[in-house]
Amino acid sequence: MMAETQAFPVAREQAEESPDESNEESEEDDSDEEPKLKYERLSNGVSDILQEDAASCMTVHEKFLALGTHNGKVYLLDIQGNMTQKFDISSVKINQISLDDSGENVGICSEDGKVQVFGLYSREGLHEIFDCPIKIVAVHPQFAKSNCKQFVTGGNKLLLYERTWLNRWKTTVLHEGEGNITNIKWRGNLIAWANNMGVKIYDIMTRQRITNVPRGDTSLRPDMYPCSLFWKDNLTLVVGWGKSVKVCSVKERHASEVRDLPSRYVEIVSQFDTEFFISGIAPLCDQFVMLFYVKETSDQKNKVFCARPRFDIIQPHPDSYEEVSSDAITVRGFQENECRDYRLEYAEGESLFYIISPRDVVLAKERDQDDHIDWLLGRKKYEEALMAAEISQKNIKRHDIQDIGIAYIAHLLEKGAYDTAARKCQKILGKNMKLWEEEVIRFKKIGQLKAISRYLPRGDLRLKPVIYEMILDEFLKTDHESFATLIREWPGDLYNGKSIAKALKGYLSRYPENRTLLEALAELYTYDQRYDQALEIYLTLRNKEAFELIHKHDLFSSIKDKIVLLMDFDKEKAVDMLLDNEDKISIDKVVEELAHRPELQHVFLHKLFKRDHHRGQKYHEKQIHLYAEYDRPNLLPFLRDSIHCPLEKALEICHQRNFVEETVFLLSRMGNSRKALQMIMEELHNVDKAIEFAKEQDDSELWEDLILYSIDKPKFINGLLNNIGTHVDPILLIHRIKEGMEIPNLRDSLVKILQDYNLQILLREGCKKILVSDSLSLLKKMHKTQSKAILVDDEKICEACLSSILPSDSSKPLGVVVFNCRHMFHRECLPVTTSTPVHFCNICSAKHRGPGSAILDS
Repeated sequence: MMAETQAFPVAREQAEESPDESNEESEEDDSDEEPKLKYERLSNGVSDILQEDAASCMTVHEKFLALGTHNGKVYLLDIQGNMTQKFDISSVKINQISLDDSGENVGICSEDGKVQVFGLYSREGLHEIFDCPIKIVAVHPQFAKSNCKQFVTGGNKLLLYERTWLNRWKTTVLHEGEGNITNIKWRGNLIAWANNMGVKIYDIMTRQRITNVPRGDTSLRPDMYPCSLFWKDNLTLVVGWGKSVKVCSVKERHASEVRDLPSRYVEIVSQFDTEFFISGIAPLCDQFVMLFYVKETSDQKNKVFCARPRFDIIQPHPDSYEEVSSDAITVRGFQENECRDYRLEYAEGESLFYIISPRDVVLAKERDQDDHIDWLLGRKKYEEALMAAEISQKNIKRHDIQDIGIAYIAHLLEKGAYDTAARKCQKILGKNMKLWEEEVIRFKKIGQLKAISRYLPRGDLRLKPVIYEMILDEFLKTDHESFATLIREWPGDLYNGKSIAKALKGYLSRYPENRTLLEALAELYTYDQRYDQALEIYLTLRNKEAFELIHKHDLFSSIKDKIVLLMDFDKEKAVDMLLDNEDKISIDKVVEELAHRPELQHVFLHKLFKRDHHRGQKYHEKQIHLYAEYDRPNLLPFLRDSIHCPLEKALEICHQRNFVEETVFLLSRMGNSRKALQMIMEELHNVDKAIEFAKEQDDSELWEDLILYSIDKPKFINGLLNNIGTHVDPILLIHRIKEGMEIPNLRDSLVKILQDYNLQILLREGCKKILVSDSLSLLKKMHKTQSKAILVDDEKICEACLSSILPSDSSKPLGVVVFNCRHMFHRECLPVTTSTPVHFCNICSAKHRGPGSAILDS
């Protein structure tokens, strides 16, 4: 891909020369690929020089430039192109200017055969005239040193000049006979030159010519398509000639291979052909920059003409290359230029490249971060430009991050991305309140205050109150939902709340039922600490914020007469709040306020009873009526859990309302179990419940009553047979059944009785086996424990006399009795028994520990 780029000064100056040319060449590159280099024409003194003369050559030093012209002049220029010094060398074309590394010594040659090598500050040196044109001159890179006073010239032969110790110059012919020398490059101890036949390399230290690299396309005239050379490093030479590029590496020859050969040889490590003719080549890191001479053919007249030269960056490979970037460069008079009219010079160690043509000098250099940002802005890639500026804020010089950001916001607004633009304001505008206010006005003009309102500063840094009030006033007129949202989200001290409340009340006078605006007014009252008015609005609207407002601002004194209203709004929250704050509103006060709403009274007392069965005991009698009226399912649990409710009153109420289950429970609790059982059987006709009740009471008389009642009811008998087995002997029931009575599922019931009996037998046998096994195991364990030896030492005492168990006199006989319970006695301290010779431990016998205290004599 070829990009046609030129610096703006170039485009303007070109337009002055040829309108047709300007129309063709000032087209912008629409490619999305960013160029690698930027270009600018050297103006100032260079422009003045080239108006009257033509450039023939130029040499670049890091401190200055040296320009040679067709009229034999040499100009020293600063980096900006301003002339600092002028030398009249000849009346004809200057072919070459060579500088040493210090920039203090210069070598100049011209078409009339003149060669001058002198110090720029001392003017001392060699001035010599040859009888043929001298095309090239090169001074030793370290010419300033006394032992490096050497230079070479190239005409029809290559001559080496060396200053001797008598300050005389010694001349040595290094090469001749192969046509004119057209280019010389000197690096360290190696001199490379090009003539009609190819490129040679000479080692100045060993005085040996190392190699010959033959010219590729011999059909091209060497004077029209000259060779371009540069040393990539001390041992790598790059050759560009015609359309061919060769990378040559100088290597040391192995000692066994030297013999009559040079100690070094050259290996071509890379070689490839290009599309166009090479006018210059230079290094850029591990890449090459190449100046191409381009010819094109007209489609209309089939005529070949000179096109703009191309300046490419390529990545070399062993046998090919990859194009990194390609630019067509507009130089003055490119239509008349030939390949030999272009030169490419560069500054060592800097990415500065000078494209020299007879009427122009163009500087190419790597684009910096400012140029990158310019390119992004030119393509309206504002977000990327902003990101690049933030990353490289210490390196950018021509751009300001905030200016880029403001341009980005304007671009987003132009696209209609209002929310994105507003969100970016937070990051871009930062703490600059003046810019914030300007952006708010801009958003207002386009009717997008809603977008930016969410992102306005509302912390320590704030805008003027009038800005916030302006937005609220706008939303009050146009968007009530957004107005209410801002009132909720913005701190109340951002604006004058009283003035906003006044405007809002005026609006509500026309729309008194507007819920959104009423809630906003309640928020404003809250900010203004008029909590009672805010609470009244919330309760009227049944807004959940009412509870939070009461808790947050301790408004319990204000709600004592609004308890019914709170309960109607949310019973659960209201009851929880009242019970949690009993110290502020008493239970008696709540019950009193709810007197005319018994259903709410019940909800409150029920929740109170759930929390604590004793706190509301004075209202338990009242609660019997409330449960019976509004919540019968919870009446029985209440009667079971309460120990304070009057049973007679409860029984009366339950009897009146025919609450059988509750009546049964109360009768049972009052001790009248027979009547309770009777009600179950007669009212509920539920044999299972009757059996369950009898099991709970565990009273044999109740079982007798139950059997007597059931004896003539086959269904009841069947239920008893299935459930009575573990409490009453089934035989008693079976003997009482009348002969001939038909009982449903009798066989199944009898089988179940037998199975239950067998199960009981099995359980008893199993328990017996376990008991025997455990007893045996424990007996073995006890025997093993009691069979162990027992330590008797001086620390042990007799449990009877409490003296040491061992005698102090070892000559006395030892008489000690030790029991398996670990108690010890002197034999004489034990009571004498005549009935049995076995002794028992007095202590353990007294404690009724039973056997296990067998005697162990010592």
